Amino acid sequence: MAPPSSFEDFGIQTLTLTLIPGLPNDLGALILAFVPYSHHSRLKSTCRSWRRFFSSKALISLRQNYVVAPQLLCIFPQDPSISSPYLFDPKNLSWCPLPPMPCNPHVYGLSNFISVSVGPHLYVLGGSLFDTRSFPLDRPSPSSSAFRFDFATFSWESLSPMITPRGSFACAAVPGCGKIVVAGGGSRHTMFGAAGSRMSSVEMYDIVKDEWVALDGLPRFRAGCVGFFLGREFWVMGGYGESRTVSGVFPVDEYYRDAVVMELKNGGRWRELGDMWEEGERRRLGKIVVVDDGSWDSPGIFMLDRGEIFRYDMTSNRWAKESCVPRKASDDASVGFVALDGELHLLTLLSVNDSADGRRSRQHKRPTTLLVQIYHPRKRTWRSLIAKPPFHQPLDFRTAVMCTIRL
Repeated sequence: MAPPSSFEDFGIQTLTLTLIPGLPNDLGALILAFVPYSHHSRLKSTCRSWRRFFSSKALISLRQNYVVAPQLLCIFPQDPSISSPYLFDPKNLSWCPLPPMPCNPHVYGLSNFISVSVGPHLYVLGGSLFDTRSFPLDRPSPSSSAFRFDFATFSWESLSPMITPRGSFACAAVPGCGKIVVAGGGSRHTMFGAAGSRMSSVEMYDIVKDEWVALDGLPRFRAGCVGFFLGREFWVMGGYGESRTVSGVFPVDEYYRDAVVMELKNGGRWRELGDMWEEGERRRLGKIVVVDDGSWDSPGIFMLDRGEIFRYDMTSNRWAKESCVPRKASDDASVGFVALDGELHLLTLLSVNDSADGRRSRQHKRPTTLLVQIYHPRKRTWRSLIAKPPFHQPLDFRTAVMCTIRL
């Protein structure tokens, strides 16, 4: 793609407007395209030509063709129809709000949905919610809805719903294929710790055709699992299936210790890998991220478990200790764990002590800060940074949904 030669190429019709005085508009557009995406919203107010340029569709195309853009973290603190998601740029410590998702007046409390990015688009799939049209009203239902956010138009659109409603499921985009695979899941809601249905169905979404097709189901019911692609193989790890009761009253999940793999090129058949750890070694699978920076023979699979980082060894089907987190949290569930540009990022909220807390109400306490601990797997080194989150309500990584996107 060549740089734009006229204003029409990036949506500006008035030829008298200039992006950067003294420079051709094609060169000015290319220079502005290198500005980090997280700063675009603030620069729109500079002048009319910049507002039109930073709001144009061709800006995304320019960045994808000429800029080695860093990965950004998209955080959904709550139900995205009532609480705006945010983009976080760790390199520039900047935040960019996104508009809320379209609201359905009949449903509320969406949780356990999945967010995944494909190109300049962000997808929000499924989840568990409450529906005022169902009975009883306090029983959550799985959702089949699918939404896409287009960063070129900065707007949401509704897509074809999934064949089977689901939340708490495994999901990943097929590399370079324009398709998304979802597997397993159920109806569990974050308000209820050990309830809800489980399922084994698997579907694949074709982005171009906007349609879902059913694939071969999982070997058994599985919810609360994690999914990712290694080449053309779709991996599903952990999760829970059956449940038991303590004293015949309290339901307790039976967590899986194994992984299953589906090879898309061989008709989508599943193979089981067996248990990844011995009985008593750990209760459940920790938080999982995959690092693929092109410097390894195969992507690295990492797990956060009880303040330690483990790396998965495919040969032995076991987890080997990689490193210890410098500043451990009391509970891994309260830590966000993501991979950005080949590094592991651990996000923890820190409460700021205020000497005047005893004389001030809760509403006047200082906001929390976000501690980001970053581990480089190849160098085996740690570093950290501090950011100020813009959220109006406390961010809870137990329920927040996150994904990465390159813009």
